[in-house]
Order: sequence, then structure tokens, then C-alpha cells
Amino acid sequence: MNLSLYTKEFCYNMQLAYPVILGMVGHTLIGIVDNIMVGKLGSTELAAVSLGNSLIFVAMSIGIGFSTAITPIVGEADAEKNVGKIRSAFHNGLFLCTILGLLLFGLVVLAKPIMEVLQQPKEVIVLAKPYLNWVAFSLVPLIMYQGYKQFADGLSLTKYSMYAIVMANVIHVIINYWLIYGIWIFPKMGIIGAALGTVISRIAMLVFMHIILSKQDQLKAYFSGFSFDEIKKETIKKIVSIGLPSAMQMLFEVVLFTAAIWLCGNIGKTSQAANQIALSLASMTFMFAMGLSVVSMIRVSNQKGIQDYKNLVVVARSIFLLAILIEIVFAILFVAFHQILPPLFLDMHNEIQLVDNREVVTIAAKLLLVAAVFQISDGIQVVVLGALRGLQDVKIPMYITFVAYWLIGFPISYYLCEYTELKAVGVWIGLLAGLSAAALFLYIRFHLLTKRLILENKKNK
Repeated sequence: MNLSLYTKEFCYNMQLAYPVILGMVGHTLIGIVDNIMVGKLGSTELAAVSLGNSLIFVAMSIGIGFSTAITPIVGEADAEKNVGKIRSAFHNGLFLCTILGLLLFGLVVLAKPIMEVLQQPKEVIVLAKPYLNWVAFSLVPLIMYQGYKQFADGLSLTKYSMYAIVMANVIHVIINYWLIYGIWIFPKMGIIGAALGTVISRIAMLVFMHIILSKQDQLKAYFSGFSFDEIKKETIKKIVSIGLPSAMQMLFEVVLFTAAIWLCGNIGKTSQAANQIALSLASMTFMFAMGLSVVSMIRVSNQKGIQDYKNLVVVARSIFLLAILIEIVFAILFVAFHQILPPLFLDMHNEIQLVDNREVVTIAAKLLLVAAVFQISDGIQVVVLGALRGLQDVKIPMYITFVAYWLIGFPISYYLCEYTELKAVGVWIGLLAGLSAAALFLYIRFHLLTKRLILENKKNK
């Protein structure tokens, strides 16, 4: 294998990826800021925010997963220089994202009784319900923003969403500070203030994205003269046919990790805390793979548009290789610092909690060793999934992810957690098994599909 064939693509891949990575880190920072500021109010308030956000996270995964359908359609049309097709994908995609945002808002509000079913503490539920109402509403501007973001990503304009996220984070921190604690002329609103901060920052993010994109000369053709006459059944059908399976793919993985949180919670609070520490670290490194997944989707859809399937394989493999190398570096760091990183999340000088904290550190250190390996599998599966989305191949990958996560990963997690001494480590071994199965089967799917496309293209010529 000629490595230089793939490594020469690294520079351009990273140019496209770094704004996406920073944008995704920005998304996670909004949640971290909420936790830090609300945590100063008390453990009940923090538990209420955590409970509310667990429902929001599931809904968000559906919305973001669905919106990814816009990028490969726009990317393919951009390579074809088809302005009409790009415009249609953008307008119809934005229309669907708006409807989906409203539906998710309604579903989350109606899903509030689940908190009682999950037998959460009553005092936590009392605080979580009004918080959830407001944060659920923020899904509307967030999913609409995704419509703009995926459109821009499809045109390889990945920097604008980064600017929007940075701006939203600044607004979010300021408004949170004012409204949570009652600074200056503002009333002290506690966690409702945190919810309003999220809503306002996400509305600002949407408005900013619309303004900054509509002001670009090369994009003015897509922003002028919008009417509902442009909403076409065929385009809607195509976006839904890609978006729905994509949403399910993301949902299967998100719910698996949510199930892992509940399994660790059933073991005890130290296992749950250790799980949260390891998951926080793994999630941050995963953002690099997620950024490359978007690049994979953009570049593969471009190659599909010009029907250069041989180069498509080269481009895709260059991204796969880059993701593997980056995740191996993180794996080495996790192994090297697996005993040093967990104590950073805890107050190790607190004599009252010292016994519990030491147990948390011991468990988290073991989980980081599993995470070192599983993030390589996680990185591979997400970039290959991005390539398959770029090829607009989503139905078979949807079935693959379901089998990998719920017929392989979860049963192993459950068995090792409930019936062996591995406990929390067993949960993560199950996650590793599911992610590894997904990585293997998705790559086989990509290999077979591109091989067939190359042969068909050769025959047609």
C-alpha cells in the first residue's frame, strides 16, 4: 500500500475538520457551563439539570442525525455545479428541520412523566419539569440551525458554524451568570435562568448563522425569493429517506450510552461517578473523529457527484487512516495518564468523601484503559458511517448499527455488569464489543459498495 497516496490528503482533511471539531466541542461546553454554574446552587439543582438534559440529549440526537441528510445531497450537487438542486435541498431541508424541531419540543414536554417512571427523587423532578419545558423549546432553534449548518457543510464552508458556536457560548455564559445568580438588574432564577440562557443563546446562534450565510456573495442565490412553492414532494422524500435512518443510527448509539449510565447507576454511586468521568474524557476525544466524519461525508459526496469512485475510495481511506492515527495518540495518552486524569475531576482533599473518591478513581482508571481501545473502534465506525452517508447509503448501516449496539454490545454490557465481578468495567467491555462490531461491519459494507460502484462505472464507460 502506497501510504503517500493517503497522507497527501491529510492537510486538506484537517483544514475542513478543525472548524467542525471546535464547533462540536463548543456544543459540549454549553452543557459543561450549565453543570458548573448550577452545581454551585446545590446537588438537587445539578441532579435536576442532569435529568432534564438526559431527555434533551436523546431528542437532540434524533434532530442532528436527521439533519445530516442535507450535507451529502448538497455536496453531490455542488460537485455537479447544480445550483437548483442545492437550493432545493437547502430550502426543503430547512423546512423539515423546522417541523422536526417543533415535534421534538412537543414530544419532550409530553415525555415528562417518564421521570416518575424512572423513580427519580421527587424534589429533583419538581425542579426538572419547569427546566425541561424551556430547554425543550431550545430544540426548535437548534434543529433549525442544523439545517443551515448542514447546508454550509455540504458546500465545504465549515468555518461559519464554528463562528456561530463561539458566539453562542459567549452569550450563554454571560446570560447564565446574570440569570442564575441574579446579577445586576436581573432576578435570581436558579436553574430556570440556566434554561433561559440555553434558549437565548440558541436563538442567537440561529439568527447569526442566517445573517452570516445570507451576506456571502456566493450564497445569495440560495437566500433570495424563498416561497412554499419550492417545497417539493420528491425532495422531501429524498431527504427523509436519508435523514430517518441517519437519525436512527445516532439514536441507537446515544441510547446505548444512556443505558450504560443507568447500568453503572444500578451498581452504585461510585461506579456511576467513574463512568461519568471516563465518558467525559472519551467524549472530548471523540469530537475529533466526529469532525472527520463530517469531512468524510462532504468529500465522499463530492466524489460521488463527479462519479470518480476510485478517487472516492482514496479520499475516504485517507480520512479513515487519519482518524485511526489520531485516536491511537489519544489511546496512548489514556493508558499513560489513566491514574492521573480521574483525580482531576474530584476533590481529593475532602476527608469526608475520601474513601468514596478513592474508589471512584480506581474504577475510572480501569475504565480509561478500556476507553483507550474502544475510542479507536468508535473513531473508525463514525468516519466510515460518514463516508456511507456521503454515498447516501443509510438503510443497511442503520440495521448494522442496531445489531452491533443492541444485539451484541448491550447484552454483553448487561451480562458482565449483572453476573460477573467486572461490574462497571464489564459495561465498558460491552460498549467496546458493540463499537468494534459496528466498525468492522460498516467498513465491510463500504468496501463492498465502493467495489460495486467502481465496476458499474467501468462498465458504463
